[in-house]
Amino acid sequence: MPTSDKTILEVKNISVSFGGVKPVQDVSFKIAENSFTSVIGPNGAGKTSLFNLISGMNKVSSGEIIFNGEAIHSIHTHKIAQKGLIRTFQGAKIIKRLTVAENLMMAVQGNPGDNLSGFFRKKARREFEESARAEALRRLDQVGLSKFADEYAGILSGGQRKLLDLSRALMAKPSMLLLDEPFAGVNPTLVEKLLTVLAQLRKEHAMTFLLIEHDLETVMNISDRVIVMADGKIIADGLPNSIYENELVIDAYLGSRRKDA
Repeated sequence: MPTSDKTILEVKNISVSFGGVKPVQDVSFKIAENSFTSVIGPNGAGKTSLFNLISGMNKVSSGEIIFNGEAIHSIHTHKIAQKGLIRTFQGAKIIKRLTVAENLMMAVQGNPGDNLSGFFRKKARREFEESARAEALRRLDQVGLSKFADEYAGILSGGQRKLLDLSRALMAKPSMLLLDEPFAGVNPTLVEKLLTVLAQLRKEHAMTFLLIEHDLETVMNISDRVIVMADGKIIADGLPNSIYENELVIDAYLGSRRKDA
C-alpha cells in the first residue's frame, strides 16, 4: 500500500539516561503518514524505552520529537494523546471492575458529566453515553469481543485484554498508533482478524502505525519498513527483505534463532 509523502513523526537524535544506563542513544528516524513501520530487536534493545519517550511517559535527556510539525518531547502524555498519538502497552491496562464496554466508553472525551454544569444536563449526558456505547460495541465487534460487552473486564484472558486495549485506543480516533507487542498471547485466528482491522483503518482513515513485534513472520508480512534496534541504537533501517538479509541484524537478533532452527 502506498504511503504519503508527508512526515507525521520525526525523532531527532533522542537519548535518555537513567543513572548511567542509556536505553536509547542518539536515535533518529522519520515516519511517513499512512505507513506501517515495525521496530524489532533483541530483548533490552531499547524498543519499549523508545515508545515511552515518543508517548511522553519518559522525557528525553536530549534530542527532539516532532509530531505533525509540533514538538511534543516536553509535554505531558495526555496532551500528546489529545493530539492524536496513542499507544498501547505490553501489559494491557484495563479497569477490571468496569464492564468491557464501559472500559471503552471511558476513552471517549467530551462527556458533559465531566463538569458541574454538564452534570445537570441529563439529556446531553444520556445522548453522549448512548453514542459512546454504540461506538464501543462497534469496536468490540471488530475484534471479536462483542459477546463480552456487558461482562466485567476482569474475566478476560490475557490475549483478550490486549484486544480490549487496542479497541480502547481506537476509541480515541488517533491519527497514529504506537503498538507495543499487540499480538503477544493472542490466538492466531484473532491475530488475523486484528491485522484485517488495522489494514482497514489504514486504508479508510489514513492511519499510521509504529509497531513493536517479535513475530518476524508477522513483521515481514505487514510492514512497509523495519527499524532494527540493539543496545539502544538503530543498527538497520529499510525494507523487510533487506533487513532479513542484513548481517548486522543476523548477528544481533536473528543469528541465534537461525542456529536453533
